[in-house]
Amino acid sequence: MIVEILGGVLALVGVYLAIGVRVVRQIERGVVFRLGRVRPEPKNPGMTLIMPLVDRLQKVNTQIVTMPIPAQDGITRDNVTVESTPLSTSGWWTPFGR
Repeated sequence: MIVEILGGVLALVGVYLAIGVRVVRQIERGVVFRLGRVRPEPKNPGMTLIMPLVDRLQKVNTQIVTMPIPAQDGITRDNVTVESTPLSTSGWWTPFGR
């Protein structure tokens, strides 16, 4: 009787821990929200454990994204045609002020 109860409790603890396992890829960081508030430290890449019914993990991509913009032609004051090829990049910053 006690063995079955202990086995059931261990199974429930195992399921609870299995639900809380998250994997953060190398190009990402994990921001943990506990009951809607941001936890002070982001989760680094690798396997992380959160409390399932209390925490929510939001993954943030840390790659630099480049967006090509079409080239633009222009004429200078001395009638020389120039072509400019702009490039837009966007990155990320830490929401924790570090």
